[in-house]
Amino acid sequence: MGKKKEIDDRFKKFGTVSFTSTTKVNDFIDHLESDQVMGSRCKSCNQKYFPPRADCHACFSSDMEWFEITGTGKLITYSKLAFAPVGFQDDVPYSIAVLDYGEFKVFGRIAAEMADEEVKIGIPMKTIVNRLPNNQMNFVFQKV
Repeated sequence: MGKKKEIDDRFKKFGTVSFTSTTKVNDFIDHLESDQVMGSRCKSCNQKYFPPRADCHACFSSDMEWFEITGTGKLITYSKLAFAPVGFQDDVPYSIAVLDYGEFKVFGRIAAEMADEEVKIGIPMKTIVNRLPNNQMNFVFQKV
């Protein structure tokens, strides 16, 4: 009899509703549990990715390493949602946004605690780990 293969399903802990249970970058969850939001970088060509990838689309290398999303990004666009897809209906209204960190961009949510009048294009923000009910995790953007 063969040994049953163990499934690495750590990614089911990500997000309000996790649509992906397994991925080649499941270590992303371990980093979130350690209060680190991480991207991946290709060791061959230095291309940076967020969300993290296991393979580089630029040079096709699979020689990747983790890097932490630190410092500040600049808010380059956002949208306040009044309607949400299945699984997110109880969260509305909430804002989604893109932060520009220079070498890469990060797409995510603006922290619920931020007042609408604080959100302005160009403001510096940081990406932080956000803990949700039932041991779920994600990341949000917070004003610096």
